[in-house]
Amino acid sequence: MDKHSIIYQITEAKVVAVIRGQDAEEAIQLSKAAVEGGIRAIELTYTTPQIEDVFKELQNTDALLGAGSVLDSETARHAILAGARFIVSPYFAEDVAMLCNRYGIPYMPGCMTIREMAMALEAGCDVLKLFPANHFEPSFIRSVNGPLPNVRIMPTGGINLDNMKEWLHAGAVATGIGSDLNKAYQSGGYEAVVELSKKYMQKSTE
Repeated sequence: MDKHSIIYQITEAKVVAVIRGQDAEEAIQLSKAAVEGGIRAIELTYTTPQIEDVFKELQNTDALLGAGSVLDSETARHAILAGARFIVSPYFAEDVAMLCNRYGIPYMPGCMTIREMAMALEAGCDVLKLFPANHFEPSFIRSVNGPLPNVRIMPTGGINLDNMKEWLHAGAVATGIGSDLNKAYQSGGYEAVVELSKKYMQKSTE
């Protein structure tokens, strides 16, 4: 699968589940429940202990697996070897961009300013993560697309069922969700995550 096919899958999915488990087993359960609920793009964060075990367990699912909270090129390479098809970080890191370009892997860095976005574009990043998105209004995307019309933005952080549709209608190519899934798992377990994931997928098509 080439870089552009992966990006196409992410933008078609509209929803990326950001999985942050207290341990590997929790991350596995969260991921499997999200997939059962219809979410196809799963971002496994490197803040989860033994994250490589999570990648290994999910290899036989039909989910598009990516890695999140990637802070340097060494971690990015580890993630790619573990099976990550896309790399996400909370900020733009030039060494990560170079490595991902070398292997044809999409890199989606967190950006908050026009300057950061321009730097990421120049480094070959096709989709930029607006993070944390709860510091912005959805109209921010249109403002950015004035001077930078080719910027594609995926807001993450503070996205929920109440505002996701507004972000997508404002031009977001996809949205990253995470804390809602964790809250559902803590309160209702596996099935609660399945049901919440179904709601997110339904909302993404409205």
